[in-house]
Amino acid sequence: MTEMPTPESESELDGSVVEQPESTPGQLEEEGDIAADYIEELLDIADLDGDIEIDARGGRAYLSVTSSENTNLRLLSRPDTVNALQELTRIAVQTKTGSFSRLILDIGGSREARVAELAILVDRAVQRIEEGAASAALPPMSSYERKLIHDIAADRGFASESEGEGRDRHTVITRA
Repeated sequence: MTEMPTPESESELDGSVVEQPESTPGQLEEEGDIAADYIEELLDIADLDGDIEIDARGGRAYLSVTSSENTNLRLLSRPDTVNALQELTRIAVQTKTGSFSRLILDIGGSREARVAELAILVDRAVQRIEEGAASAALPPMSSYERKLIHDIAADRGFASESEGEGRDRHTVITRA
């Protein structure tokens, strides 16, 4: 069985960034459709109700699962659960398309909640720097979360850089 690359192994195999070819809008739409079918089947098996929205931006397919009703969808919205389901969904997409997928899955607003948590981490790091530290290192996180950190730090007027390799890859924030 051929192992499909993951975002971490594909883009940071040896600590360097390997550029992925940009997906076309048609490819992103196909990824979103495959992912939606996969998640819809999972929700049916788990007897959970959810509305699925597909979007494409920044060269990625985004899949959001929401519910207007008070359902148990929140059981799936825990960060570790969302990350695991995202990886399974990516594998399903990769198996059908034969191409690497950078799909992002959001369940019950979990991504927005994580962005808020990351903003707090950046604010704490900025505070340490303003109190005299030369830099502030954040814990290891996924490439997607590091990208969010870079964006948040830049919005606050600070510089950031990813350091380390593999699972130890993390972001260090410094003055711009």
